[in-house]
Amino acid sequence: MDRLKLPTGETVTPDDAFHYEGYPYRFRPSDDPDTAFVLAPLYWGGTGMDVAVPSREAFVAEWSDRSRGVLSEAEWAAWLADAREDDRYADEELDAIAVELGVESPGPLARLRRLLGL
Repeated sequence: MDRLKLPTGETVTPDDAFHYEGYPYRFRPSDDPDTAFVLAPLYWGGTGMDVAVPSREAFVAEWSDRSRGVLSEAEWAAWLADAREDDRYADEELDAIAVELGVESPGPLARLRRLLGL
C-alpha cells in the first residue's frame, strides 16, 4: 500500500501530513501481515507512539470530528498557533513540526516574534 484514502476522500502518500485526532500524522505502509498500515505522529513517529492499524475499515471507524484530513499551509499555521498556546506541546516539538510542514521557521527569533505578536 503506497497510498491511503482518508475518510474525507483525500488520498495521501507517506510524504503527506494530515490532521488526525488533533495532531499531524503520516501513514507508513506495514510489512506486518496483521497490520494494513501505521499512523506515525509527525514529531513522535518511530518512538513507540506509532499506531498499527489492522485495516482501512478500522481506521475509518476510528475517524472522528477531531480529524480533519489534509490541511492547507494556512490551516497548519493556525493549528501551530493554537498548539503554541497549549501546555501539552513543547516549543522544540512545535518547531520541528513547523519545519516538517514547511509552515514557519523555528528557533529563538521565531519564538521572540511570536511572543511579541509580530
